[in-house]
Amino acid sequence: MKFEYHVEGGDFLNAGNASGNIKKVLKKLNVDPGVLKRVVVALYEAEVNIVAHAYRGNITADISPQKIEIVLDDEGPGIPDIGLAMQQGYSTASTKVREMGFGAGMGLPNIKANTDDMKIESVVGKGTKLTLSFNLA
Repeated sequence: MKFEYHVEGGDFLNAGNASGNIKKVLKKLNVDPGVLKRVVVALYEAEVNIVAHAYRGNITADISPQKIEIVLDDEGPGIPDIGLAMQQGYSTASTKVREMGFGAGMGLPNIKANTDDMKIESVVGKGTKLTLSFNLA
């Protein structure tokens, strides 16, 4: 099963819609509650990162009996130093984003902690691609 969602940068009103929809699908598929929680936490964090940092992005979720793979591909400023961005507490969020309660610098570390595998590719001035994998079998 494949699902696709479009996310607009700055659209905090709809932030979490994709992760909420995927959560409903996974519940209907009787995915283990522990795996379900990890998927939703990681996906929500990644979806909010698109909203907070990028101009726009796409989320593609591919669900098979063996694994769930989610690709988040955005158009945005990119990440100049991925190692630094992976450090807890490091944030490039704007003041406006922080005032809304986001941008504490825990997004990427939380995503990594909740996935079985996470790959991140980024080109400054172009965007970031995040691939999240969760084993089911």
